[in-house]
Amino acid sequence: MEYVLEGLSTFHGKPAWERRLDPTSELVLTILTQNTADVNAEHAFESLRAAFPSTGPIEVHVPGAGWGGRGLTPGAPPDWAAVEAAPLADLIEAIRMGGLAPQKAPRIQAALRRIREERGDHSLEFLAGMPALQARDWLTSIGGIGKKTASIILLFCFGMPLMPVDRHVERVSKRIGLLPAKATADQAHDYYLAILRPDQMLEAHVNLIRHGRVVCHARNPEHDRCPVAARCRFVDPKAP
Repeated sequence: MEYVLEGLSTFHGKPAWERRLDPTSELVLTILTQNTADVNAEHAFESLRAAFPSTGPIEVHVPGAGWGGRGLTPGAPPDWAAVEAAPLADLIEAIRMGGLAPQKAPRIQAALRRIREERGDHSLEFLAGMPALQARDWLTSIGGIGKKTASIILLFCFGMPLMPVDRHVERVSKRIGLLPAKATADQAHDYYLAILRPDQMLEAHVNLIRHGRVVCHARNPEHDRCPVAARCRFVDPKAP
């Protein structure tokens, strides 16, 4: 792991943590990213803002190097009460450009409803006072929210030491040999909690994603550009 982190940092640099969004916006944006490109999720979130405007404070999205889109334009979060109460057809239409809107719209409303019923409003700021794994368990108790989504919210909103494992992280990790080939995505999150120090989570997540996007492509990975090729089991099954 130390070898991989060092090699990837020479190629991609070392990311610095900065809060991306408020946690409820991060939750909804992450749901919108499921099975689509980040840029499509951005369009859907901005459409959600326009369809359900609020008078809340203007937020500046700080996506960071691991994000695959252009970043949201500055704006106030949507009116979450209006989003929760909206006719389902209206919400589907508002996020249609993000893809899979008929599946994502009820998931968003169910998540908002659960937060409000548990907490009395739609804020997730209370999670900052919980230990990381307890906060992750609280989020994953919401239907449709898995370890990846929960870990993204907690890492990027609160700096909690959790390791989100998306398709890029999983693919690159298994090719290099950091994770067992048959490990599920769900298991991978907990493998990484055992492998990484808390101060390595952000760097590992961001640089494995970046590597998967720019070098270790799903098809035709560019081995000649890879800084860790000498110890990659995909390049050489007998690599040390």
